Amino acid sequence: MPHLTTDEAAEAFLEDADLSTYDLSGMTLHSFEFAPKSRQVNLRFPEPLLAAVKARAAAAGMSYQKFIRLSLEAALRAPGPGASRP
Repeated sequence: MPHLTTDEAAEAFLEDADLSTYDLSGMTLHSFEFAPKSRQVNLRFPEPLLAAVKARAAAAGMSYQKFIRLSLEAALRAPGPGASRP
């Protein structure tokens, strides 16, 4: 897979590329956050829970705050009880 440094280069590559010739099994999902974070929330966690969250976040290569935010977003997207989804 070529290293593409601009949107234009990526678009040009995808115009003619046959992606079936590439092994994409190692790809990971990335989330790009565009919405500004306008509200702050303070939470208290038991120390073992916070340590586990920080360890999981580090393993995923992100801050523990982002890990918590993404976990909450995933929980809200999952089917289950609740009135409405954001």
